[in-house]
Amino acid sequence: MEDTFSSLPDEILCHIVSFLPNESALYTSLLSTRWRDLWNETLLRYGTTEDMADSVVDFLARFEELHPLKHPRRLQFYYGETEDSLLLASIATNNKLLLDFSSRKRREHPEGPHEMHLKLNIQNPQSFPPPTFLIKTLYLKSVCCLTSEVVSSIVSSLKHLESLIITGCAGLESLCIVDGETKLLKLTILDCLQLKSVQLRTCRLKFFRYRGLLPRILAENFFNLADAMLDFRLGHICYSFKTEDFDTTLLTIKNSEVLTLCEWNYRALIWPSISPQIESFIFYKLKELWWIVEDGQNSNALVSFLKLCPALEKLYVTVDPESYFTSNPASSLKEATKYKKLEHLRLVKLMGFTRKEDEISLAKDLVQLVKAKPSRIEASDGSCLQCLGSVSREHDETCDEINLCIKHPHMSL
Repeated sequence: MEDTFSSLPDEILCHIVSFLPNESALYTSLLSTRWRDLWNETLLRYGTTEDMADSVVDFLARFEELHPLKHPRRLQFYYGETEDSLLLASIATNNKLLLDFSSRKRREHPEGPHEMHLKLNIQNPQSFPPPTFLIKTLYLKSVCCLTSEVVSSIVSSLKHLESLIITGCAGLESLCIVDGETKLLKLTILDCLQLKSVQLRTCRLKFFRYRGLLPRILAENFFNLADAMLDFRLGHICYSFKTEDFDTTLLTIKNSEVLTLCEWNYRALIWPSISPQIESFIFYKLKELWWIVEDGQNSNALVSFLKLCPALEKLYVTVDPESYFTSNPASSLKEATKYKKLEHLRLVKLMGFTRKEDEISLAKDLVQLVKAKPSRIEASDGSCLQCLGSVSREHDETCDEINLCIKHPHMSL
């Protein structure tokens, strides 16, 4: 049969879609190439780096949330003489904005070292998008030294920003985030492998997720993180790093409910700091832990840390042979003094283990810590180790509780 709808002009199709809720309207892109092209329309602009911030703000100001197809949700801004001098801006659902400065040439030849200073909610009335459309999540990808100042200008105009994600910025060595009465609650920094210093002048952060080499994290204002990912499995970028340099970060994660931590981080930086006051330094609120280790043969560090986590409910252990290793002695780690047995641990998921005996050995150590037996311990191959009394016996059948072994929130990053 003839597709009458697809033969209609763009203006009429957009008018029809405008009556749908935003999420439902987006599904029309799956109907056919004709409908998909409506959502892929891109606004082309040309100028210099000095024009870039104004072009992005103007792009946001013209976008109408209630009529998302009235103006394009994608912008291509060329700010140089070559095709590689390109900014891609796109508006996604749930008030998200992506600023992508990556290009094939820049990925092959990263820019030189630079720093980024982000001031949040600095009053700049002329640059604010209209109140009908508010950006709450901002993705910054592959920001280079040519555009870091532009990014600062754009970010300062996003008054209602709640989540900031910075990823793949080669050459970024210093990052400073300053806020006033900000609404910023979530900060994610991924794979900025030259980043040496992160300065946080904020007091309301609840989510902080970091993946890469350990930089110096300077938390100038006190805040408690509910969700913290400290994935420093690659090691640290500054080998003059001292235990006391990590103390402010340690205080921010003490009351976390969800935490990712590398074993070497605990051995080298956390344990030396808390061991003199081990009686009082307890992770009382921690419910989910993702533990990253270089190999699974020695569980001393993990057992030591678990003794500090009386409320733990879910434990995920990942063996990564490429993870950084510290040769700090582990014998004293097990000597954490008074602690209560783990009463709430009900799920353990083991990943990346290559030796079944290492999994069984870890399971036995966990049984000694747990007051109420965990439902199941899931091994790396998907089988279940029964940890109730006969931990060395492996189930041949698939466990009913396998579906409960959902991923830790940080694993998908």
